[in-house]
Amino acid sequence: MNAATLVTTISFSLAAAEAADLAKMQARFVPVPLKVDTATLSAGDRKALALLRDAARQVDELYLKQVWFGNGELWAKLRKDRSKLGRARLDAFVFNKGPWSDLDEHEAFLPDVPKRKPMGASFYPEDMTKEEFEAWEKTLSPADREKAQSFFTVVRRGPDHKLKLVPYALEYEAELGKLAKTLRAAADATSNATLANFLRARADAFLSNDYYASDVAWMEMDAPIDVTIGPYETYTDELLGYKAAFEAYICLKDEAETKKLKFFAGHLQEIENHLPIDERYRNPKLGALAPITVVNQVVAAGDGAHGVATAAFNLPNDDKVVTEKGAKRVMLKNVQEAKFDHILKPIASRVLAGADRSNLSFDSFFTHILAHELSHGLGPQKNVRQSLKNYYGTIEEAKADITGLFLLQYLMDQGKLPRAEAKMYTTFLASSFRTLRFGIRESHARGMAIQFNWLADQGAFTVRGDGTFSVDVAKMKSAVAGLAREIMTIQAEGNYEAARKLVEERAVIRPELQRALDGLKDLPVDVNPVPPASSKP
Repeated sequence: MNAATLVTTISFSLAAAEAADLAKMQARFVPVPLKVDTATLSAGDRKALALLRDAARQVDELYLKQVWFGNGELWAKLRKDRSKLGRARLDAFVFNKGPWSDLDEHEAFLPDVPKRKPMGASFYPEDMTKEEFEAWEKTLSPADREKAQSFFTVVRRGPDHKLKLVPYALEYEAELGKLAKTLRAAADATSNATLANFLRARADAFLSNDYYASDVAWMEMDAPIDVTIGPYETYTDELLGYKAAFEAYICLKDEAETKKLKFFAGHLQEIENHLPIDERYRNPKLGALAPITVVNQVVAAGDGAHGVATAAFNLPNDDKVVTEKGAKRVMLKNVQEAKFDHILKPIASRVLAGADRSNLSFDSFFTHILAHELSHGLGPQKNVRQSLKNYYGTIEEAKADITGLFLLQYLMDQGKLPRAEAKMYTTFLASSFRTLRFGIRESHARGMAIQFNWLADQGAFTVRGDGTFSVDVAKMKSAVAGLAREIMTIQAEGNYEAARKLVEERAVIRPELQRALDGLKDLPVDVNPVPPASSKP
């Protein structure tokens, strides 16, 4: 074999090995076709849906730009490579919205890129540190300091190398102009006034950088097509947790399931009044609007479609809107069903003690996800994000989970829900393993680690000799209330150091938990929702 042939053989072998590794990485997400019935949509709504699918594609491209300055050039390069390895690289890149794996602590899976995803994504200069931002922030006027912490600005360097603020409307001017045009066309197509109103208001917001009116219009929307589109969550900003990433969920409303859940909205103020925290930390008057909508997802995009699939969300995140108007909870039922059937059931068969497996319940899974989303709007809200900074996401997700359990237990104690503690807590225990497999750098998983260790320390979660786990239902109630109190007090007091201590001490994987997680390695970690063929953007 001559030298040239040897080099070719080695290169081929290396390419085949890398393609196999990428395939193995992607196999952790099992493809599940989504079930969606579009038969009842009017002709106008069908046209609007097609346009909204196109809007979702545009959001995907915009989010890529937010994740990393180099994503656009890398994406173009990957699309030109027609080899088997090139296709595998492109598939993994598109799925993760960048060259870093969501499930592997954001480590790079492609060559010639930073080893880990930049903490500040592309919201800040690549060479800017948290300390530089905070020192610069102190020199600003109160109005400019508010803009620096705004969801909708990026930080850049001027010609003098000093930091400066640029609104999203200017930074993403071309992309948002195109997206606004698409939303207005969809508004013209639909006959539903509330959907049209939201789409036009959101198009205006893209250009003005003022999202308040469109957030209110989104909460008031009542249409067969349920649309969430815009900059919302701040998880992509791991440096400071201030900047919102663009996402889209194009869904169809499930009217029958939505009607069933109106009961919960009517009890939120009562639950707020009985939260296990000092009375001065409770909100005496929650926002008036608290719609709960059950939908079936057609397609998700941007920050709503990378790595672990979203099962529900609670928006908007703007403190002003939440305080004045409330928040809207959206439940993605077909995605939740896919997770329960393809992920949670196999996990439960391994981590739960045999006698407890009969308590696994989709209704409990679905209802706790709802309670989680409702709980985002309960408890302290003012300046929590700004005070807890990079720990906000972890603390908030732990708060929503544990307060969701408190909420459901309270309603059972009051006779307003049927007694189902064993099913609720056992399903939560099994689901905790599902969440922990997302990777300890991910906010939901870190929040779950805090809860798991707290509940284990209180004797509410116990490990058996065979390595399976059980719930001590009698100990759960006080343990849940205790952690809810701890977390919401940290939030109310804006105690950054207490948040840091809680995360550093509790957001860890202990040996008995690691052994159980190791026993799940051959199972898929999550679903990869596949849009209906006619609904791909």
